[in-house]
Amino acid sequence: MEQGFIKTAALIPNIKTADADFNAEHISKLIKKAAEAGVSVAVLPELCITGYTCGDLFLKQTLLEAAELSLSKIIAETKNLNIIFIIGLPLASGERLFNVAATVYKGKILGITPKTYLPNYKEFYEQRWFSSASDAHKTEAELCGQKAPFGNNLIFKVCDTAFSVEICEDVWAPVPPSCSSALNGAEIIFNLSATNELAAKNSYLNGLLAQQSARCICGYVYSSCGFGESSTDVVFAGNGLIYENGVKLASSERFSIKEQMTISEIDIERIKNQRRENTTFAAAVKNKTDEAVLIETNFEKPAPLKLTRKIESAPFVPAGGNITLRCEEILNIQTSALAQRVNHTKAKSLVIGISGGLDSALALMIAARAYDKLGLSRKNIIGVTMPGPGTTKRTHNNSLELMKALGVSAREIDICPAVKQHFKDISHDAKIHDSVYENSQARERTQILMDIANQTCGLVVGTGDMSELALGWATYNGDHMSMYGVNCGVPKTLVKYLVEQTAKETSNKNAAKILEDIINTPISPELLPAAENGEIKQKTEDLVGPYVLHDFFLYYFLRFGFGPAKIYFLAQHAFKGVYKNAEIKKWLKVFFTRFFAQQFKRSCLPDGPKVGSVGISPRGDWRMPSDASAELWIKECLKLK
Repeated sequence: MEQGFIKTAALIPNIKTADADFNAEHISKLIKKAAEAGVSVAVLPELCITGYTCGDLFLKQTLLEAAELSLSKIIAETKNLNIIFIIGLPLASGERLFNVAATVYKGKILGITPKTYLPNYKEFYEQRWFSSASDAHKTEAELCGQKAPFGNNLIFKVCDTAFSVEICEDVWAPVPPSCSSALNGAEIIFNLSATNELAAKNSYLNGLLAQQSARCICGYVYSSCGFGESSTDVVFAGNGLIYENGVKLASSERFSIKEQMTISEIDIERIKNQRRENTTFAAAVKNKTDEAVLIETNFEKPAPLKLTRKIESAPFVPAGGNITLRCEEILNIQTSALAQRVNHTKAKSLVIGISGGLDSALALMIAARAYDKLGLSRKNIIGVTMPGPGTTKRTHNNSLELMKALGVSAREIDICPAVKQHFKDISHDAKIHDSVYENSQARERTQILMDIANQTCGLVVGTGDMSELALGWATYNGDHMSMYGVNCGVPKTLVKYLVEQTAKETSNKNAAKILEDIINTPISPELLPAAENGEIKQKTEDLVGPYVLHDFFLYYFLRFGFGPAKIYFLAQHAFKGVYKNAEIKKWLKVFFTRFFAQQFKRSCLPDGPKVGSVGISPRGDWRMPSDASAELWIKECLKLK
């Protein structure tokens, strides 16, 4: 598989109830269309060769024979296509009738999966015709002149992954068959379904599939019948859904009268990495009791990958309308964390360095929320602005005005005299704007904050965010250090949305206005003198690279363990038309170089709350030796084209 992806599809053909010949013709055409699109594995709806709504016609030999003959025609029509398809039909075996899914590849029936759970309540009465997989006594069945493995424990190996099949109601059971399949190695579940529509049922269905794919850490491809099924008592809207570990990748148009083909690529490498990392999943595998039958498909090399799934350029930022809810959740986590630390330490004050930038604004807003939650006076929050050689009028004014608007105690301490004295003490030329020049300012500010905290029996609240700490863009034992790092779990690309949320929530119009201006201020440590026009000259992203790229790299490196080649591949799709390949490669190499070299700073981070799926605390998510070599990752970066 190219970059660990396999292309899958949920196919929903146009059918006529009980007209197997008509259905076979349309199914064959749709399978051919999927093969042309490069799909490796496709699933069709439950009983689609006959239609799900045949009722007592299922017990008639004419329909059963027509279904088998139609499958033979479909197999003949598709035998030269490089696609595995999973198709539903009724199958008589001995004295029993089963609702089955046949898995077919290049003219061969690889396996037959019978439905396990037969709904027999309300509008469903499948037990009137069909027997459950649990009633089957054979492990092999004959269909279309071929003998094939028969059972609900079949797992099919394709490329570097494996999949299993379940049918409709199976996933609604308390313990679906797919749970056992996942523990036996299936990384994708295909579900042939006939789910009728009821008010609010679709959202419940989506939640169900999201949960099952997340619980099993797998891909889940679902195809439910649509237009053409009988509407005597119920209606079928045609649901094609593809999920990956709780996330919806693609969905069909519901209530369409046209045939549907829903395609997306499932990231098997991601699934494998998540299963390895999740020790609970491994423990469940160890304790499993059911055994599976493994079937080799001998699948040929897939078509060249054309990625259709959307790769979000800002993976830490939720897409769509979820940003407000996500921000409020994170703000509450940060607020509760700081409130607990204040309550535990009995601190008399909170001391925060206010720079006029995003990070310190967020930390100050969190402090205000925490004190409000505890019923404490904001006057015991001490905001300290410490202008230096690189401080601009804009950030200086915003610092003072924000503290005033929030009603906290404000102090202003000019660090220039102290820094000049320090340069004199260590015989450093102030005209040389090197790391000594910059770090001396950061450490002077930290010393001031620590001493004020001692004066007031308080805690120094750190303002640095996760992206800065990942890149080591902080002065060791300077702004890198605090008594509680409230922003340490927040990536830079999310900070501005959190500040925006606090601006929306506050009833103080002046504070909201200041926060909006801070959001629009260029990101800078302001450690070098300003430009002649008084504007910020030292811009962080000009030096270390765009944070949107670094956060992208950080997310896929830490969250899924991807290497440079996979991250580069994803970045090319996510930032197409925004960054050239050469730019992505350049900053990717910078990312890995800095990430490895700066681990020593992360190894001694102060406490702070984790707020999302990625964290870099040495006590939590990320434990790495400070002297680990980056050579393997850098070599891979250099090979990228």
